[in-house]
Amino acid sequence: MPFKAYIDDIPDFPEPGVVFRDISPLLAQKFPEVVHAFADLFPAHELADIDGFAGVDSRGFIFASALAAHCQKNFIMPRKAGKLPQPYAEAEYALEYGTAKLHLKPGSGNVIIIDDVLATGGTLKATAGLCQDAGYNVKGFAVLIDLKFLNDFQWNGMRARSVMTYDAP
Repeated sequence: MPFKAYIDDIPDFPEPGVVFRDISPLLAQKFPEVVHAFADLFPAHELADIDGFAGVDSRGFIFASALAAHCQKNFIMPRKAGKLPQPYAEAEYALEYGTAKLHLKPGSGNVIIIDDVLATGGTLKATAGLCQDAGYNVKGFAVLIDLKFLNDFQWNGMRARSVMTYDAP
């Protein structure tokens, strides 16, 4: 499936030198196919060991919740700071200009972490640590878009699987 044809590249957004990959047209025209492509990243024997999908706030929610429904699994929500009442586990991570925090309610089970874009890997690493701190076992990662030219992501020997890869800007 040529999903890249449905992604608009917006140069110099949100700042000069950055190419924003707008997934809105893809979701508007090929969402069921994208969900199936995500599910196909994991063979049945791996999915059998998974209790849920943890979608990173906010666009990871789109894919993780759809995958949870598609695969009849649970949906776990690592949230941006200030969105959950106590108790929660917390992870702070670096952004290009400062830091951000994620919160997650305590739980248990085996999860696959889902996000829309893998750029440097900071968000996925923070989410993995957060899931562990909250009581979950991280069994994998999947993203819609992996910007390979910006990262060599791995966490505890696991690499992210992706529906699409960009090897150059």
